[in-house]
Amino acid sequence: MIDLTGLETRPAQTWGAIRLVPLVRPEPITDLRLHVKVYGDELSLVDLPDRSTYISYVPHAFVASWTDDGTPAAAYGTQLAEPRQHIPVRTRRRMARRVDKNRLRFLPLHLALEGFLALHFGGPAIMWEEWSSQAVRRGLSPRVEEAYTGAQVDGLDDALRVFEIYPGQCGLLLYAADSLASAFVVPHEEDYRALHPTLIRDLYGELVYEYALFHPVRGFPAVIDEKAVASLADLRAQAVRHEREWAGFHDSVMAAGLLAAPAQVQDVHRLGRYTLRRFLPAFERHAENHIGETIDDADGRTAYLKTFRLSQAQTRRGYLISKLAEHDWSLPDTAAALGTDAAALGLRLVRAGFGHLLRQDVLDGYRKAKR
Repeated sequence: MIDLTGLETRPAQTWGAIRLVPLVRPEPITDLRLHVKVYGDELSLVDLPDRSTYISYVPHAFVASWTDDGTPAAAYGTQLAEPRQHIPVRTRRRMARRVDKNRLRFLPLHLALEGFLALHFGGPAIMWEEWSSQAVRRGLSPRVEEAYTGAQVDGLDDALRVFEIYPGQCGLLLYAADSLASAFVVPHEEDYRALHPTLIRDLYGELVYEYALFHPVRGFPAVIDEKAVASLADLRAQAVRHEREWAGFHDSVMAAGLLAAPAQVQDVHRLGRYTLRRFLPAFERHAENHIGETIDDADGRTAYLKTFRLSQAQTRRGYLISKLAEHDWSLPDTAAALGTDAAALGLRLVRAGFGHLLRQDVLDGYRKAKR
């Protein structure tokens, strides 16, 4: 479960289809700090421990600094540069790499995305007759997914520009047409103010891109009971009540899909009393599915959080791969578990973009059987 203890929800701000919900820490975390290292707009190739390569647009890295004795950590400078006019290719060393005794550089969000792309990346471990020689030899490689930069999301640039940053704000939840698209949390309010502009360069899923185009949202007006207001103190009490009601509704309804326990959690790196982790969802086809990364303390409380909402198509791909791996990549066994037959499952794999994993003659037989 994602634990947002210590963070308080404040009233949302809307712009078109975008709703931004600020998160405030009354007591900021001081022994862990984040700053950004800007790379620009070049394409990045990241070398991974299994000798595979992750290729993506990586505009910046985060550098986490921490202390081992609980004293305040130094906050290094953050500087955002203009995008470059040309697009070279850069090679990065690992998704997360220690750059000093108490400093770790990691690629925000890409750490989670690479975990999703690497899901059962090795492919069939048993040479069942249905799988192509490429599937047996190379697994799922190349594994490709699509995302959009914040600059491509209609209205997001304006929403972030006019967004009012609250005192003590350490994060926000971003909604498109009131569907949760992304969450971002940092340890300290100074970190948030410095990193807020990076949100326009982040990657977002298909849902936020499409919903931002076609589905403007309405506000949640606060209706004050005039009969209950006889003084400024009464008016203030009414405002506080509405703020609490909104926070309760938001946390229990709008954000409920994010806060549910991730199905898979992987420890990536230790940072003193904190741990950098990434997580995957259960790939439930009729529910929200978020991938992401966290930095948690020893009690599981979240100091840093960044998430990415999977589209329905991405969820289906994760679901099918997970079911196949659960049944040792046996098509008949997986089909039986899903209440269908091998031919129908094979055609589902084709529609999900995995048709190249099956032998052509096997595919032809499946298509003939379903005519």
